[in-house]
Amino acid sequence: MATITLPFAIENNTAAENEGIQSDIYKELPDGLKQVTEEHPHVLAYLSRMPFAEFGIPQYAPELSRKMGDNKRPNIIYPAHRNAVFIHILPGEERNHYIPIEPNFGLNLDNLLQQIEIQLLNLGKKLKKVDPDANLEQQFLEYLDLVTMVDDQPGKNIINKSFGFLQNNIQGVTKIKLTPREMQAIRYLFIRNKIGLGAMDPLIVDPYIEDISCSGLGKIFIEHKIFKSLVSTVDFFSMDDLDEFVLWLGDRVKKPVTFKTPISDATLPDGSRINIVYGREVSKRGSNFSIRKFAEVPLSVFEILESGTLNYPILAYLSLAIGHGMNVFVSGETASGKTTLLNALTTFIPPLAKIITIEDTPELQVPHQNWVREVVQSSKVDDTSGAITMFDLLKAALRQRPDELMIGEIRGKEGNVAFQAMQTGHSVMATFHAASIEKLIQRVTGDPILVPKNYVDNLNVVILTGQVKLPNGKQGRRITGISEIVNFDSASESFSFVESFKWNQENDTFEFTGNMSSFVLEEKIAPKLGIPEHKKQRIYAEMERRAIILQKIHKERGVRGFYEVLDVLNKAQQEGLF
Repeated sequence: MATITLPFAIENNTAAENEGIQSDIYKELPDGLKQVTEEHPHVLAYLSRMPFAEFGIPQYAPELSRKMGDNKRPNIIYPAHRNAVFIHILPGEERNHYIPIEPNFGLNLDNLLQQIEIQLLNLGKKLKKVDPDANLEQQFLEYLDLVTMVDDQPGKNIINKSFGFLQNNIQGVTKIKLTPREMQAIRYLFIRNKIGLGAMDPLIVDPYIEDISCSGLGKIFIEHKIFKSLVSTVDFFSMDDLDEFVLWLGDRVKKPVTFKTPISDATLPDGSRINIVYGREVSKRGSNFSIRKFAEVPLSVFEILESGTLNYPILAYLSLAIGHGMNVFVSGETASGKTTLLNALTTFIPPLAKIITIEDTPELQVPHQNWVREVVQSSKVDDTSGAITMFDLLKAALRQRPDELMIGEIRGKEGNVAFQAMQTGHSVMATFHAASIEKLIQRVTGDPILVPKNYVDNLNVVILTGQVKLPNGKQGRRITGISEIVNFDSASESFSFVESFKWNQENDTFEFTGNMSSFVLEEKIAPKLGIPEHKKQRIYAEMERRAIILQKIHKERGVRGFYEVLDVLNKAQQEGLF
């Protein structure tokens, strides 16, 4: 299984740990870190073994900010906000290090865990069955409480010091006595290994991690929202250990891998997407896996705006387009923020709309109450029923009279049905893998999607996203352009489209290139707002008014959370202001 390898030689300074807040190390810590070590002794145990002379004393950050990413040699400890896990970001040579500080740090609990397992096995049928629909963590901790207790008076009645046993039979159960720190660590490990993903669990609970990647034998790498590419302390030293972990991982996510079916895609309980590849026959560097994490609460349009991805005029434009039923694709390359943006834009869908989402793996998060969530079934249930594809789900969805169809990513023949849905008046939103409007049209009309060319102009707006190099030399995500498809000329076999917004890489600004020439605003949305043909350019004043409202909501009222934005926009719509 996985091994934890620290990026420095551990100093033998257990005396400082035992001295606790009386130790010299404690006295040198900044105030915030002092408080953390008082409440969480395992953090002091870690710091007591860290070579301060080489790295210096870490700073403590209760919350991370994007500005911290500017530090090329960060030495920062922050909380993962679950299970008393803390994270240390430490400078490295090629990559900086990502070090989870877990409650079991510095303790050898293998024997104790083994004895707890034996005790629970001895109870056997006396234990109540696990209810999979109830709180699993609470149920497992109740099991643990049956066979363990905190030893408030250590040294008395000890039968086996190496295991910490105490003869204290309660209703036929011999309880294992533990120190308070051992109890915290055992409870943590019990849940981490029984419910979580073992050594990988700290990476899963950290809200700042976007991607986790095991490329084969060696270290696990992560992509951090603030500190970007990092190398973790989770390590695989042998092919057998890696294979064993990947097999266990497949079973844990209920999508097992075998020699016959070595590839598996699944969704973790928190909504993260995992891909597993098993065996050296298909992956020469050994079994591998990757996890794409998703936040429990999606980023809002204002939080995306704060990162510079878009601006208020773009939000105003998209609120008009999406709020009035335009068909919208978010298109871009891998890791360009397509799904994140699509999730955020759902706040512009009218609040009473019925929405159906169709996905390979569940990634879309819709705040509306009338939401039907359909997910592809990629394998057979039995000998008589086959897999359910996106194509099948999309055909079924059209019979359910949705106001908005959202497709996780169009890749195959389901795209043809999506364009037929647009043709019949359904509003469709989706993500697509193409870096430009020209490439999108090529892919849509080519094999295997094969959308008839005269259907393509049913797609009104294409938002292009990209991971780009900013003027300051950093990497960032930006809407690189927004285009409107106008029509298809069958005589010349050509498409005409209008660019409404363009990102200027030189100064990191957005240009409203469609000002006074937007086809969608003038020809599609203005009539819906009752603006007469000869006064259709009033639509630009409406867009400007919305941009001002959005800026006031964000800047003056301080609204920024996903559901908070939805509530405010819903009220504004009800009052006829938006």
